[in-house]
Amino acid sequence: MIVIGIDPGLAIVGFGVIRKEDNSITPTPVSYGCIRTSAEKQTPERLMEIYNEVSALFEKYNPTAVAVERLFFNKNVTNAMSVSEARGVIFLAAQQKNIPLFEYTPNQVKQAITGSGCADKKQMQEMIKRLLNLDELPQPDDSADGLSIALCHINFLR
Repeated sequence: MIVIGIDPGLAIVGFGVIRKEDNSITPTPVSYGCIRTSAEKQTPERLMEIYNEVSALFEKYNPTAVAVERLFFNKNVTNAMSVSEARGVIFLAAQQKNIPLFEYTPNQVKQAITGSGCADKKQMQEMIKRLLNLDELPQPDDSADGLSIALCHINFLR
């Protein structure tokens, strides 16, 4: 099974690709990184860029599932709107490939990775490093978030 975890955003979309074999205890990180869009471009151009890059990820890794962080609505309505738009193109790309899509709240992800819904970024990165046997902390934060969302989905399947 291959799961792609996605931390959506308009400026930065973090992603993590994890493989979990049925007979293996430890999941294996395959790839992680970020899709970055320029603030100098108009929103439609940025959304198209996200769509194209996410579609290319789906084509390259042929995931059995996509896990996306559920939008956490805070006081910044403008940011929430742009994240919602980015989520929309990610959902569209997954639907076009018939890839099952799952959503997890930030607290569900933290709980699945650290056992505490109150974990901070540093704790999350340390646990991802340990759980995936990485040599160093995954950087940038957005890619670590993508890995944690993918790992959360794998943990929920157990």
